[in-house]
Amino acid sequence: MSNPPMFRDPWAKLDAWRTHPLFSKTTMLRNLFPGFGIAVVAFTGYVIAENVYLKGKKVEESHHH
Repeated sequence: MSNPPMFRDPWAKLDAWRTHPLFSKTTMLRNLFPGFGIAVVAFTGYVIAENVYLKGKKVEESHHH
């Protein structure tokens, strides 16, 4: 049976999770807004579709009192 490595810093073992790739800054930033990319694509599609749809229609102004 192998012996566990000796740590000079007594807290190094407890702080090892901080260097795990799951907790890196880029991963945390990417997961900050999980649905943002889909929302941007959906909104862009909606704006394009609305502009194409309304391009053929004449916009009439009506004055209501």
